[in-house]
Amino acid sequence: MTLHRQSLILVENCPIRDVLDRLGDRWTVLVLHELAMGTLRFSEVRKRVADISPRMLAQTLRHLEQDGLVSRAVFPTVPPRVDYALTPLGESFFERVEMLAQWASDHHDEVRAARKAYVAPAANAPK
Repeated sequence: MTLHRQSLILVENCPIRDVLDRLGDRWTVLVLHELAMGTLRFSEVRKRVADISPRMLAQTLRHLEQDGLVSRAVFPTVPPRVDYALTPLGESFFERVEMLAQWASDHHDEVRAARKAYVAPAANAPK
């Protein structure tokens, strides 16, 4: 086995990277945040995360369900009703993520100011 292939196997089996890849997804935290408030239908999640496409929401929910963070309940009505909720594992995960989300909210203005300050000198540098 080559070193490159061996490193790929190690990456695939790394529990930290495996779980944090889901957290690093653009939509995961926003969807979990909405579901932390209670069970929601697909359309309700979509309204609350306004800029997510239906396709991306379906994919995000599917991944969260696959990871055991979200449960999906289908009711045989016309049209079918599908509810999504956090599982106990999802609630545990979100408790930790919520601290990060709160930090982002608390320090958003500072981060944006730092970004602006970083770009400004580069834009004004002589060519």
